[in-house]
Amino acid sequence: MNARTLAGVLLVAAAGCLPVGCGMSAHTSTAGPYSPVSEGDRDEAKAARLTKQAATLIDAKPDEAEKLLREALNADLYHGPAHNNLGVVYLAQGKLYEAAGEFEWARKLMPGHPDPRMNLAFTLELAGKTDDAISTYAGALEVYPDHLPTMQALARLQLRSGRTDDRTRHYLDEIVMRGETPEWQEWARAQQARGGH
Repeated sequence: MNARTLAGVLLVAAAGCLPVGCGMSAHTSTAGPYSPVSEGDRDEAKAARLTKQAATLIDAKPDEAEKLLREALNADLYHGPAHNNLGVVYLAQGKLYEAAGEFEWARKLMPGHPDPRMNLAFTLELAGKTDDAISTYAGALEVYPDHLPTMQALARLQLRSGRTDDRTRHYLDEIVMRGETPEWQEWARAQQARGGH
């Protein structure tokens, strides 16, 4: 299974697009598998460069992408896009626990970005944690209310699990109007015709 076949999993390729970690203090005692760092030891530019390079390799050479992302995190443990993209690699490998951990790091480091939340929700969905997945998708939409990939994923899961609510109709309307692909738009129309809201 590669990252492209995982519907809804998003890479964060624009490494310098977010104000991530600028004011955060280094946390050296629980860095997990990464080298402890102090604020002065962080190399944010190197982490961004390696993350961007890894993003181009995730589908074709996931092992190489993983290696680059680990290097990025050793350069700057607080680089959210590297955590997110490493989560994508783990998810493609079927390592749900590890993927969830990386998406959780990214979620905390990228508070205004929906992708880590959506990716975490997708991981929870794959793990059979439907209620947690629905809640996490909804949290992603609280951060970024117009995030279409999250609307699509949440509406699909709500309908599949029989857990629709007042928001489901709105999501279907949005997917019909702005769906990422004609297939998504057609799917939403079919759900509306069935009264799936």
